[in-house]
Amino acid sequence: MNFEELASQQFLAAFLAMIAVSGTIYSLVMPLLNRDSLKSRMKSVALERDKMRARERARLQTNQQDARASLRNQPKAQMKNFVDRFNLKEMLSDESTTEQLRLAGYRGSAPLYYYLTARIVLPIILFVVTTFYALVMMQSSLPTFSRLLFCIAIAGVGVFLPNLFLKNKIEKRKLAIQRAWPDALDLMLICVESGMSIEGAFQKVAEEIGIQCVDLAEELSLTTAELSYLSERRSAFENLAKRTGVEGVKNVMMALIQAERYGTPVGHALRTMSDDTREARMLMAEQKAASLPPKLTVPMIIFFLPVLFFIVLAPAVMQVMALDAF
Repeated sequence: MNFEELASQQFLAAFLAMIAVSGTIYSLVMPLLNRDSLKSRMKSVALERDKMRARERARLQTNQQDARASLRNQPKAQMKNFVDRFNLKEMLSDESTTEQLRLAGYRGSAPLYYYLTARIVLPIILFVVTTFYALVMMQSSLPTFSRLLFCIAIAGVGVFLPNLFLKNKIEKRKLAIQRAWPDALDLMLICVESGMSIEGAFQKVAEEIGIQCVDLAEELSLTTAELSYLSERRSAFENLAKRTGVEGVKNVMMALIQAERYGTPVGHALRTMSDDTREARMLMAEQKAASLPPKLTVPMIIFFLPVLFFIVLAPAVMQVMALDAF
């Protein structure tokens, strides 16, 4: 081994030793020189949270003003005077009527006045129209008394038309919420497991699920506002269950109430309820598929079988008629 090779090996060893010593000194000295940034970071987070809180409050105040203008609008003066003068609220409505209107998505006092006015005015309109048609337009041998009885019967049907409309509206709204709820629950689970609060999860899901179901997005937004302002979070969850009337939503709200009470993980409860909701929706689809054959029996007997018999028997009947002609 010559001198040049030895020198090169010594130089390489010295260079590696220098790097090791520098790394050791850096790892020992730098923690002593670095200052604790936890306080400054927590302060910056607190400032950002205050900004977000102020921005959220301003947005909620704007939304509440818009909601008062759209959902809490007052009825027309003539309609209000008509209902109050004849005391129709005590005669034709009770607490269940308000609950049914809330389930249909109608809030405030204006929908109640519209509903009560419709129950009185609609039968009168139907009676006037049917009487004019039966006595003036229709030429019939029936006596006048029979025509009037027919008009009264049609007017009686008009009393139940608002109830039928309200019931149909409730069923459609429940069906729309029930179809969109499993997807909303999955989104809520993702938001909660990512570290968001339940209020933030509700608000985020309301923004995302609005494309699929506007009614569910509206209810989640109202729940977010109630969670911010009500003294008890349980009341906000119970109000959401009452406003929707969907069994799946009630079960999830009960799970959230129990999680809030006993301190259990919200993500675990949401995951369990999400799986149950998915299974319930699959069972509902299977039930609908299993109920199709009985439902198709009557249409097949009325519409398909006569045509089939005609196609099968028509050639034989034509041949018999031809033989009889000869």
